Amino acid sequence: MKEKIGIGYIGAGFVTNTYHIPSWKSIRNAEIKAICAAHEETAKYSAKLCEENGVGKPKVYTDIRKMVNDPNVDAVWITTPHYLRIPIMEIIAEEVLQGKSNLIGVACEKPLARNVKEAKEMLNLVKKCGLLHGYLENYVFAPPIIKGKEILWKRGVPIAGRPYLVRCAEEHSGPHKAWFWDGKRQGGGVLIDMICHSHESARSLIIGPDDEKKDLKPLTVSAEIACLKWTRPKYIEFLKNMTKGEIDYSKTPAEDYAVSMVLYEAPDGSLCMIEATSSWCFVGPGLRMSVEVLGPEYFMQVNTLNPELFIFFSREIKGEAGKDLIEKQTADRGLMPVLPDDCYTYGFVNENRHMAESFLAGKMPMENWEDGLFIIEILMASYMAAEKGKKLRFPPEGLEEYVPKVAKGEWSAKSIIEVSSI
Repeated sequence: MKEKIGIGYIGAGFVTNTYHIPSWKSIRNAEIKAICAAHEETAKYSAKLCEENGVGKPKVYTDIRKMVNDPNVDAVWITTPHYLRIPIMEIIAEEVLQGKSNLIGVACEKPLARNVKEAKEMLNLVKKCGLLHGYLENYVFAPPIIKGKEILWKRGVPIAGRPYLVRCAEEHSGPHKAWFWDGKRQGGGVLIDMICHSHESARSLIIGPDDEKKDLKPLTVSAEIACLKWTRPKYIEFLKNMTKGEIDYSKTPAEDYAVSMVLYEAPDGSLCMIEATSSWCFVGPGLRMSVEVLGPEYFMQVNTLNPELFIFFSREIKGEAGKDLIEKQTADRGLMPVLPDDCYTYGFVNENRHMAESFLAGKMPMENWEDGLFIIEILMASYMAAEKGKKLRFPPEGLEEYVPKVAKGEWSAKSIIEVSSI
């Protein structure tokens, strides 16, 4: 077995530069060997970050084929926008099947795809070329979630019984790039962008250490989506200006708030509920990830806005707006929460370590593209339930070919009123 794995990144945007690259500082058995981006300068910037963080001196590519054929690259991390995932995976599969690439694994950022049909195609492609595959859902690997689950299932569940309710939410004030706001390119709005986090991290908490994932059976799905903030005139104009006219929510909005509830049957026959919410209209100090787990005689809580460090600045402290305290930071004065190492807090360190170690050992990661497909099925069923305005049995008919109205540019923010009156 190799002692170190060579990583190649396809994608050099926010998540790569802010979280992935710094996370490798805490991982011994891996090195970033290549960065591929559409624009050479973009890839060069990420490569420079790698060198500054001491995680590699990667070669820069603008051609995916050349990068995956680099003998120093053992595994690829796909961190590009959602609408580029299938073309990228088609190239990877072709190069592997033709014997030009010696890749052993590929990891893909959440969500796996924009809809069920695309997610199944991603899974088919990776199986066809025989690669190990990892699903990059960082919150499953977040230290408080891992530790909280360990304690609950060791001390609480054996005495009192399984948890019956998990509430999970991720909220912030809105995405950083125009394509996220575009329902067609992203595949939806905040539901597909962020509730994927909530559902999979919540599912990880109600699955016991000795359970098989397949034994936790989804029974029903209900959901609601709305655009509460970003269709107000002031914020329509703000979004137009921020995206240089690319996004106009007066014409084609996407949801900025979503709630999705899934009822599961546990392996012992008991019922448990996941209540997942997300929003792009939360204006607090910065991004908030919160989790609550309720069981017969126990309770667990996580809130990333209650860290171990707070810093206060008075009105006299003035300067340029900062982003050095917390992700999606919205303020610079007052009592501010600070995450000393958000790569660790949000789970990127544990996630990338697990993927690297799994690929090195020739093992399928615990989070893989089967999980990515399942989460897309839950998300699409949620969109369908929201559009129909009723609870649906899972899986609902027509799920594989379904594309949300938001993703087709056909959704109206007023439809929540029309549906609710049925």
